[in-house]
Amino acid sequence: MPETLAGTGVLIRLGLRRDRWMLPAWIVGFALTAYSTARAGVELYPDATSRIEASTALNATASMVAMFGRIYDPGSIGALSLIKYTAFMAAILAVLMIVLAVRHTRGDEESGRLELLGGGRLGRDAPLAAALTISLGANVLLGLLSAAALAAGGLPAAGSFAFGLGWAATGMVFSAVAGVAAQLTASARAATGISVSIVAVTYALRAVGDLAEPGPSALSWLSPIGWNQQIRAFAGDRWWVLALPVALSLVLVPAAFALRARRDLGAGIAAGRPGPAVGSLSGVWGLAVRLQYRVLLGWAVAFVIFGVVIGSLVSNVAELLSSPNAQDLIKLLGGPRALTEAFLAAEISIMGLLAAAYGVSAANHLRSEEAAGHTEVLLGTATTRFRWAGSHFTFALAGIVLLLFLAGLSIGAGAAFAVNDASLLGRSTVAALAQVPAAWVVTSLALAVFGWAPRLTGAAWGLLLAFVALGEFGVLWNAPNWLMDLSPFRHSPLLPVGSGDGAALGVLTVAAAVLAAFGFAGWRRRDLAA
Repeated sequence: MPETLAGTGVLIRLGLRRDRWMLPAWIVGFALTAYSTARAGVELYPDATSRIEASTALNATASMVAMFGRIYDPGSIGALSLIKYTAFMAAILAVLMIVLAVRHTRGDEESGRLELLGGGRLGRDAPLAAALTISLGANVLLGLLSAAALAAGGLPAAGSFAFGLGWAATGMVFSAVAGVAAQLTASARAATGISVSIVAVTYALRAVGDLAEPGPSALSWLSPIGWNQQIRAFAGDRWWVLALPVALSLVLVPAAFALRARRDLGAGIAAGRPGPAVGSLSGVWGLAVRLQYRVLLGWAVAFVIFGVVIGSLVSNVAELLSSPNAQDLIKLLGGPRALTEAFLAAEISIMGLLAAAYGVSAANHLRSEEAAGHTEVLLGTATTRFRWAGSHFTFALAGIVLLLFLAGLSIGAGAAFAVNDASLLGRSTVAALAQVPAAWVVTSLALAVFGWAPRLTGAAWGLLLAFVALGEFGVLWNAPNWLMDLSPFRHSPLLPVGSGDGAALGVLTVAAAVLAAFGFAGWRRRDLAA
């Protein structure tokens, strides 16, 4: 073994020990989700006629194609049942693998853990090699277990195997992307942000490419998530497409090692800019803004671009008015409202979930500052615990309001321009702002976890993913109403928002306030945790 890889085995064992709860939960969770969806699909669509009717309706609906892709074999129970899993769940898997790879590379480097371990015999490339090895093993195991779960759920074995390998290959591509991003910047948050932005861009490329007729266009073939769809599991099983993510991984992994060889420990390829000689921060509130505004700016730009694109799709929905199946499907998804409003309501709900993800990320910055030792230094001054935690938490809540305001404005502008209806601008903005209390509840949950169990702050992401899963698949899984009612987003009013929706918004706001107070109480009572 080369000297630069010395200690890789030790780091792999250390990483597996640290992830002994998180990785099995992810892997088993994906497999169980696949199994339950396969079983539900077999029961929901018992004959070819019902499958073809449902598949035709989905393929004729532009918003569904943009969000989840096409069904290439209308008669296939596997292709129909897993329509949401080839793109949407693949994107979630990509984000999880990015978190895993950054955690064991740039995250450990930023916290000083690798410098400490480097006091022993540890090669320069060992952390990156260990992180990618753990990611590869997790992806392969997740893919194989999911394939077995699909086959056990009653789907064809060959298609199940193709589907599982597609998930594994997609996860490995984005692990390699995170490996490259971890070399570019000296911040774990920035590396994660770069990688997740790439996931968002590839998802958007796939969405636009899949909308082309007869589809897909070349844009879908530029996206690793699009490749996962083009494997066409249960609809022809095109095995050769698996070579594309494998080939890209074989390019990105050596590139990550080459970049690692060109930088020092703790530094990034992009050198950080030195600050001014004289500081201008006025206090802890200014520090919170200084630490978080760049990330918020990136989210805001993404929200505006995504909102305009989504809003402009309204014209495609209007063109489908001649399809009774499409009308019924959209009405079922968005309630007994006009098709345009139902479509916009569904998209705005997704923006609410994304805003909640930002809130969790911003609130979890409290834990990053504490673990890095910055909090201990600040609390040695006249800064109180409440002011310090309140500064970051308030910034997170304000950021949610800003993001959803921009989302509503951009979606409304895109829709108003597409169908020449200026009233959509105001109605979309109000509907987006109505998602704020639900996103605040999730952010307050993150604060509560930080206040009482700081080492479990990652659990806030698990709660958010559970709410997403319940919203997207709860009906398909026949989940009980009480379980789906646990998601705050289930109680958010949809477009059009009326005066009768004020009670639900008030209850959500009070719930967020109670959770925040609970979190602050825990933070005041506990000691600092490394």
